Amino acid sequence: MANKISIAAIIPARYASTRFPGKPLVQINGKTMIQCVYDQVKSTPEIDEVIVATDDDRIETEVIRFGGKVVRTKPEHPSGTDRCYEAYQKLNKKFDFVINVQGDEPFIQPEQIRTLAAILTPDVELATLIKKIEDEETLFNPNTPKVLVNAAGEAIYFSRQTIPYLRQYPDKKDWLVNHTFFKHIGMYAYRPDILAQITQLKPSALELAESLEQLRWLESGYKIKTAVTTIETVGIDTPEDLERVTSR
Repeated sequence: MANKISIAAIIPARYASTRFPGKPLVQINGKTMIQCVYDQVKSTPEIDEVIVATDDDRIETEVIRFGGKVVRTKPEHPSGTDRCYEAYQKLNKKFDFVINVQGDEPFIQPEQIRTLAAILTPDVELATLIKKIEDEETLFNPNTPKVLVNAAGEAIYFSRQTIPYLRQYPDKKDWLVNHTFFKHIGMYAYRPDILAQITQLKPSALELAESLEQLRWLESGYKIKTAVTTIETVGIDTPEDLERVTSR
């Protein structure tokens, strides 16, 4: 029987947010957002350890209050990937993979995490989730990154633009029924040695053009395996997002 892949889930959580300061500490159904995320990840059987990575006293205090594990990280990290790597370096135990779970997705489902974990093997460098696009609003929304994959299920390219462009269908209303499009869901799995390498990379031309960090990795030759989920993700970026999901 093959050895089980060991996985640490790290949840980067910052207090400072341009659009929603203090977001991890807002209340959702009687819990703080960060506890909602933590509890969902903790209930995923494939995850061996869950850690919140934060630069803020208030978030650290809250995680300790509900019995979670927390690691303090520097405030100046440019991305969640960098924060994950610093947190991973501070762990007493090493793991085969690190999964970066967004701290602003309190409704993340364990099944999504399980779907990503299921494709992790020792030869996988990086992995992420994608989902079939079902509606035109998502298809043409530049705030929703799209992804192209090859026959091996590896990402070829990510773009805010709708890709591929269906030249034979000039009326874009025909696109969804004639091609399967995928959107990217920003949960990543990193092999630790690869995580160490990608945090040393300089921003790339494609990344700067699209404002998508994962393009830096592709442009540098790394492979990103994809897993398809059928579950929608609900991120909270603004107070309006929170109001919308909690008033349902």
